Amino acid sequence: QVPLVESGGGLVQAGGSLRLSCAASGRTFSRYATGWFRQAPGKEREFVATVSWNGRSTYYADSVKGRFTISRDNAKNTVYLQMNSLKPEETAVYYCAASTNLSSGNYYSAITYDYWGQGTQVTVSS
Repeated sequence: QVPLVESGGGLVQAGGSLRLSCAASGRTFSRYATGWFRQAPGKEREFVATVSWNGRSTYYADSVKGRFTISRDNAKNTVYLQMNSLKPEETAVYYCAASTNLSSGNYYSAITYDYWGQGTQVTVSS
């Protein structure tokens, strides 16, 4: 088990920024690729970004490229998602997820991820 706890969500105006954090317990977190997904009401969960276990590889959804940045600090067992230029349509619950089986061919699929946090609400007002 890899308990994951998200934080940093909140209410922000369109064009604003937020930084989400995903904190994990346990000494094995650095072995896991970790990503962010989001789910808006009435919509399916969608991939946002992910980072490999060592931080050397990152992948982004096309819709967030150039605005969001994912990073990790394994010494702190934490993954971050810096979100800039937020849009109202990005209002959603944001989930952190960890995977031991990430590859360039499956990073965008939720079934790739073994462990999930409870989510943090991000609301972008227009």
